[in-house]
Amino acid sequence: MDKLFISADIEGVCGIVDWVETEIGEQQGAYFRSEMTKEVGAACDAAVKKGVKEIFIKDAHGSGRSIDPSALPQEIRIMRAWTRDPFSMMAGLDKSFGGVFFIGYHSAAGTDGSPLAHTMNGNNVAVKINGNLASEFLINSYTAGYVGVPVMLLTGDAALCSSAGLVNPNIKTVAVSEGIGNASVSIHPALAHARIKEAAEKALSADPKSFAVNMPSMFKLSIHFKQHYLAKRGSYYPGAKQTGAHEVSFKSKNWDEVLAFLFFVL
Repeated sequence: MDKLFISADIEGVCGIVDWVETEIGEQQGAYFRSEMTKEVGAACDAAVKKGVKEIFIKDAHGSGRSIDPSALPQEIRIMRAWTRDPFSMMAGLDKSFGGVFFIGYHSAAGTDGSPLAHTMNGNNVAVKINGNLASEFLINSYTAGYVGVPVMLLTGDAALCSSAGLVNPNIKTVAVSEGIGNASVSIHPALAHARIKEAAEKALSADPKSFAVNMPSMFKLSIHFKQHYLAKRGSYYPGAKQTGAHEVSFKSKNWDEVLAFLFFVL
C-alpha cells in the first residue's frame, strides 16, 4: 500500500474518562494528548514496517491540534485544525488512499459504552442511520466507503469495537477500555500500543478488498436533539422533516447529500 489515511480522536484512547481530560488548555489534557499521539504512533510504526510510503493523519478531535507531529515517523503528513467542509473528521481523504485506520474512537450518543459517549457534539442524545445508533466511526466509515477506500482498523472502547461488524466484520479492532457507568476500565497504555501495532500489521498484511465498507442502498437518518428548537431549526434544511418536538429526519440514496445534511444540521 502506498498511502494510508488515519483519522484520530481522543475520547477513545486508553484511560480517558472525563471531558476535562480532552481539552487542549487543561493540564490533565496534556497526558491524554500524549497518549493519543502514542496510539497513532503505534499504528504509524506498523505502517512504516509494512512499507506504506505516505501516512496522512487527520487530527480529528476538538480544535484539531492535539497530536504532537514531532513524535511520529517522518513518513507522515498531518492535517491540523478544520477545513470546514462536510468530510469533517475525514478531511483530506480521497480515492488515492489504500485504506483507513480509526484511532481513539468512542461509542455513540445514546449508548453506554463510554463515559464520553457522543456523536459529533453534545447537542444531541441520539443520531440514527437506518435505525442504528450512529457513532462517528459509522458516519466516517460510510464516508470512506463513499470514496471507495476500505476501513481496516478501529481502536477505542469495547462497545464501539463490537459494533464494527456493521461496517465490515473483517475490520481489525483493539479495545483499550470498557465503559462501566461513568467509569472506565482500561488496559495498560504500553499494552494498548503493542496491540494497536500488532493489529495494524495484520490489517496491512491482508487483502484490502476484504475490508470494503458495506454501504446501504438508502440512508434514513434521524437526529434527536437535547433542545427542541434545534429540531425546529434543522427542519428548514431542504429535504428534512421535523418528526417530533426534538427530532428531525432526512433520507437520501446519496451519501454526499447525507454528509451535507449532517454538516449543516447536526
